[in-house]
Amino acid sequence: MPNIFLYDEFSPEDTAMMQALYSRSSASVVEHAEKVKNTGSGKFMEKFYVGYGHASIADCGSTTIFIEDISIIADKAIQDWPLYSGQETSTRYVDMSQQRLEDPLDVPESNAIQRRWMDFYLKSLPKVEAHLKQKYPIKEGEKELIYDKAIKARAFDSLRAFLPAGITTQLSWHTNLRQAWDKLAVLRHHPLVEVQEIAQKILELLQEKYPHSFGHTLLVEQEDYRKFINQKYNYYNPSYAPAAFSYTTTINQEELELYSELIQKRPPKTGLPYFLAEIGNVTFNFLMDYGSFRDIQRHRNGVCRMPLLTTNFGFESWYLEQLPSDVRTEAINLINEQKNAIEKLAATPEIKQYYIAMGFLVACRTTYALPAAVYVAELRSGKLVHPTLRKIAHKMHGAIMDIYPDMKMYSDLEPDEWDVRRGEQDIVKRG
Repeated sequence: MPNIFLYDEFSPEDTAMMQALYSRSSASVVEHAEKVKNTGSGKFMEKFYVGYGHASIADCGSTTIFIEDISIIADKAIQDWPLYSGQETSTRYVDMSQQRLEDPLDVPESNAIQRRWMDFYLKSLPKVEAHLKQKYPIKEGEKELIYDKAIKARAFDSLRAFLPAGITTQLSWHTNLRQAWDKLAVLRHHPLVEVQEIAQKILELLQEKYPHSFGHTLLVEQEDYRKFINQKYNYYNPSYAPAAFSYTTTINQEELELYSELIQKRPPKTGLPYFLAEIGNVTFNFLMDYGSFRDIQRHRNGVCRMPLLTTNFGFESWYLEQLPSDVRTEAINLINEQKNAIEKLAATPEIKQYYIAMGFLVACRTTYALPAAVYVAELRSGKLVHPTLRKIAHKMHGAIMDIYPDMKMYSDLEPDEWDVRRGEQDIVKRG
């Protein structure tokens, strides 16, 4: 019988040391744990990880960072990483009206723009809730508490489009020590000062907590290269207006046909095996509101470019269609006025993002290997997904079927409908 042990009581550096010792010793982890207790991991990490570049050792120790009171723009910058794991405040479930606004310009004109967005959001919430209750009255047998939560969630769905991206939020970041440094090394040179300061503060905390894992030597040529990447390539911002949806693929259909039996036998809620990634990728280009981009960015198994938030591609019409007629008219006027006010700000396009509402469309570009493409299309096709993202997921489904008509898919292609189950998607105290 195998010997299996679970050690959760040690620090990330201690845990990393215990795993690293396997590579140089056939002794049991029980013996390694005693070494950690007796000698500590500090000198070991300093000698083998930082000193000799054994970066894989730091893959074995993880930590969780909690980051609060930062803009959604900065939040997205931290999450722009293929190995990011964590959670953030959902604008679909949380009333954001009392959140602080990050205003890097801090002039009367910029203050007024953000304030106008928030005033509209705040005063429109009760109107939209009343409109929704009239449109979707409670049905017999539905619990009033669940129904009210569903109504409020749908109101947030509609009005999040008017939140400026400079509104503050909070997130967690669970990472191993190696990836923390790899990400922060780049993030320190981000185009936005807010992001630079956040990255530096996180790095200082990690250096204090884990000094033997974060004593990296900063080489001038590496630092210059990181600055260059951030200054020129951080944001995806095509000069032309992209199509509403298009795709390209490198998938070899003849090779995929060799796995037809595997594809046809796949049951619901089961991913395709990872090795099918070698058959090729699908790149999707589409326009989507910034609010829903934040959801598609959560899929890490691929490349999701960070779009620059501008007013160039218009405002997602779905949000306007959800509003009662008087509120819709006010919203259209507000959008036009705000676009003009933002244009007049003396600021770079990167800074102007803080003042643009999340209902504006951005140019999105994602690339997935086949298993990930199928996973995203199916998962995001459900009725509880935000409708503007669900629409794109349906188009992804169609693209995959064009590429390989015999693909077995479990996407939900039924039309959108009111679903009171939104009110059950909550975290509540038992009893």
